[in-house]
Parts: sequence; structure tokens; C-alpha cells
Amino acid sequence: MPDLSITVDGLKLPNPFVIGSGPPGTNANVISKAFDEGWGAVIAKTISLDSSKVVNVAPRYARLRDPKSNDVFGWQNIELISDRPFQVWVDEFRKTKDKYPKGILIASIMEEYRKDAWIEITERCQEAGVDAFELNFSCPHGLPERRMGAAMGQDPCILEEVCGWVNSVAKVPVWAKMTPNITHIEEPARAALRAGCEGVSAINTILSVTSVNLDTLRPEPTVEGYSVPGGYSCIAVRPIALRMVMELGTMMFGGGSGKPISADGSLPIKGEYLDRSLSAIGGVETGDDAAQFILLGAHTVQVCTGVMKHGYPLAKTLCAGLGAFMEKHKFDSIEQFRGRSLRYFTTHAELVRLQAQAKAAEAAQRAGMVTKDTQWTGDKFVEQSEKLVANK
Repeated sequence: MPDLSITVDGLKLPNPFVIGSGPPGTNANVISKAFDEGWGAVIAKTISLDSSKVVNVAPRYARLRDPKSNDVFGWQNIELISDRPFQVWVDEFRKTKDKYPKGILIASIMEEYRKDAWIEITERCQEAGVDAFELNFSCPHGLPERRMGAAMGQDPCILEEVCGWVNSVAKVPVWAKMTPNITHIEEPARAALRAGCEGVSAINTILSVTSVNLDTLRPEPTVEGYSVPGGYSCIAVRPIALRMVMELGTMMFGGGSGKPISADGSLPIKGEYLDRSLSAIGGVETGDDAAQFILLGAHTVQVCTGVMKHGYPLAKTLCAGLGAFMEKHKFDSIEQFRGRSLRYFTTHAELVRLQAQAKAAEAAQRAGMVTKDTQWTGDKFVEQSEKLVANK
């Protein structure tokens, strides 16, 4: 049986599946349910020091379905961060860690562009016993007027400064959660890692307008006849998430055509941040989905919308699926195949060169030309030599 456990930034997880920050980690009760069902770690819903400014509306979700199967493949939300008082969260962090001392509990935090606020929230959560932090620089729609979320994550200079504030007092690992609503995701990621973060997470939701109701002519979700763009998640975003995780994996760990790979073909041996971690997010609902992200360098795989669709028992399905993939390829551990597929990405110019090379070799083979020394035969030696003459 393959070993699904993994150690990330000193944190020992029984499996790489992590509850992503959002409704599935919105209070101590559901966090406990996640641990009971076997999730590798839980990232609580994002919190701030002052929840009084957080006012959610309803409805706040919109979904896209396959017209034939009726399966949900796209999910938009206009949900904000936690509206529960900060002190309540501090108390629940303590109680949860008392109940699950070995459970990896990660606090997702987000604050305004104020050093004192970021330091206070870090220190107080840390005192409550959380195992790590995830800094939310990526919520696409909530509180941009307060320079929070993606409004901060889209500015690498500000992001780096804030990460520096947090890391100046953090005694546990710190991950920075990247926004996909940016041209080059590597830029804010480098800023976070330069500032001392142990890892990055990607991606958060994609800013979107999911649909317009053709009967009412109103965008969805509609609140009192109006709406706002929201964050898009679910299966539909997975190809975009895979691309961005690949870009981060290549930047952090190496890979790509012409770059060195370890002897067994797994993790690249050349990269800027080999000692840092990558947590992948985006449309994961099966073990095979997770395997793709790990092949692109991810240490852990977060699931949020998938839990909202399938419930907390999904953890067992994910572990079984990933285990089956590993058995099929005879991988004994996550590290044996993490990053293995990064080496197969290259440039379009290189694709053209490789294809021309392959076609030339194929043409030579059809013509009976010797292209390798092992193809020479004694009984056709003269004939084979003749075919290699350019000027006959």
C-alpha cells in the first residue's frame, strides 16, 4: 500500500489533502468533522481582527451545470471572510488543538495595510496554538476598498512588505495565497518567498460573472435585483489552476526542457526555491485530479468547493483514488513522483524543432538509412553505405 503521508515545512500530514479556506472550515464544529473524516489538514475560513465590517448577503452562490448530466462544473461565490468575532476564533483554535493535538490546523488571516494589525493577528493566533498561517492575498471580491485580499496580492511590493511583517513575529510556517487575477503569478510568489514565507498556495478563485438570467435580465447571484462579480471555482477552473501551479513549480523547483532532473526523473534538482512548499488549489474532486497537481510540483492539494458538493467524506475517496494512481505506477511515496511532469514543458520553438527532428528520423528510417550504429548489418553493409551517400 502506498504511503500517502507527507512532511511539509516540518508539518507531518497523514495525507496531502487539505480543507481549503472557506465555508468547510467556518467554525470549530465543521473543522472537527474534517479531522474526524481523515483530512490531512484544515485551513480555517479567513479571519480578521474586526469582523463587524463583514456583512454577507444571500443568495451568494451561482452555479453552472452540464445541460445533459446536470452535474455542477462551475461555482461562483460573492462570500466574504468570516463574520465571527476574532476572540471567538481564538477560543475555538485553542479548543480544537486541545481536541486534536496532532491535527494540522492552519489559520487563514487577512488584514488592512497596517503593520500593527498584521502583527497583532499573527501573534494572537499563534498564541492560540495554530500550526501554520496562510496569508490571504487573493480574495477577488471582498473588501478591496480596504486594500485587502487580491487588491494587496496584485502588488508584489506591498505583498512582500506585509509578508515581512508577519514573518518577523511568526514562529510557525507561513504560506502566501496567490491570486490568479494577475498576469504573471510568479512575481508575487517570488516576493512572498523573498520575505521569508515557507510556501505559497495557488490558486484562489477567478473573478467572474457566471451568468445573466435571460428571463429577468439580471446577473446571478441576484440580491435585491443587483449583483457584483465574484470568485469562480470548481472543475471549470482546474485547467487554469494547473497552468499556474506549473508556472510556480517550474520557478520554484526547476524543470522544463533542458533543465536538470533528478536521476529517477522525479523532482527537479535545479530551481530557485527547492526548500519551499507549494499547495495547489483548483477544481479537485478526485484522486486523479490531485495527482496532476502533485506531478506539477505540489506538496499538498486543497479542496473547498469539492467539499461543498460532496461533503467531508470526500477525503476517503480522494485518498483511495490517489493511492490507486500510485499503485498503478509503483510509486511508494508522494515524493517519488512530485514534480515529475515539469520537465515536459518547453517553448513552442522547441516543439517545432523536436517535431522536425522526429520527421527527419522517420523519413530516414523509411528510406532504409542507418541513423544509429546499432542498425548496421553485415549482409547489407554495402547497400546501407550507398544510401548514406549525398552525391551519387
